[in-house]
Amino acid sequence: MFNDLVGNAEVKKYLEKTIELDNASHSYMFVGKSGIGKRLFAREFAKKLLCLDKNCDGTCDSCIKFDAGTHTDFYELEPDGNMIKISQIRSLLEKISVKPVTSSKKVYIINDADKMNQESQNSLLKTLEEPAEYVTIILIVENENIILPTIKSRCIKVSFNKLKQEDIKKINPEISDELIEILDGSMSNVSTISANIVDYEAIKTLIGEIKSKPLQEFLKDADVLYNGKDNINSFLEYMNILFFKNGMIDAVEHVEKTKQKLLMNNNYEMCIDYLLMNAWKSVH
Repeated sequence: MFNDLVGNAEVKKYLEKTIELDNASHSYMFVGKSGIGKRLFAREFAKKLLCLDKNCDGTCDSCIKFDAGTHTDFYELEPDGNMIKISQIRSLLEKISVKPVTSSKKVYIINDADKMNQESQNSLLKTLEEPAEYVTIILIVENENIILPTIKSRCIKVSFNKLKQEDIKKINPEISDELIEILDGSMSNVSTISANIVDYEAIKTLIGEIKSKPLQEFLKDADVLYNGKDNINSFLEYMNILFFKNGMIDAVEHVEKTKQKLLMNNNYEMCIDYLLMNAWKSVH
């Protein structure tokens, strides 16, 4: 159970025990930053709750339908754009009112539940206050401060930790240790990093040559930064990691000042000029 999921061993143990004892709550709130597996855990938990046999090897009618995406007693609600609208919650409540067909339970996952506005949350509240005996609702939340206290008080909170370095290595063995640090325990930006891996390698080469190259040559070889406006925040974090790793601590101060300049909408090229010239001077 949950064997294919990476990280958060304590959450695994808790959910496995819940299944084993058959004492699932009517409502849960899975809380943690994005990209750490909350949704994967929620789906696996839902599959086990709906399963027809505790000793099932994944071949019961319920599990087959779940894996095929045709299970009538399971539903995932996604935000409509940047929010979850009250019309979506009302539609969900209509589905909840229908008794299960395949399993003895029905499970509903609300992804990015912190995108519900107050009206949507209040619409959901009555169901959480008086849940049908066969229903389990799982809210997947990154910012729990947006969730109304009345909803939080009716959910069992399950806290997820960031992924460890070895967890990320299991998921993506090819990613370097320095790039793992940029991820900050989340897989959310892996695809972006992978798509720009050549740029990250160019930055690593640039920093590796900062002590050996004259300033003008160093600036000339920094096109990756001048042309990297769309990913500059990630590039700057990567530079900080490389500077720390190579003992160039003074250069980090200039990276941080560059971040502030960019936040203040200073001219982009001038910000990169400032960064490169002062970082170079700090190590010479």
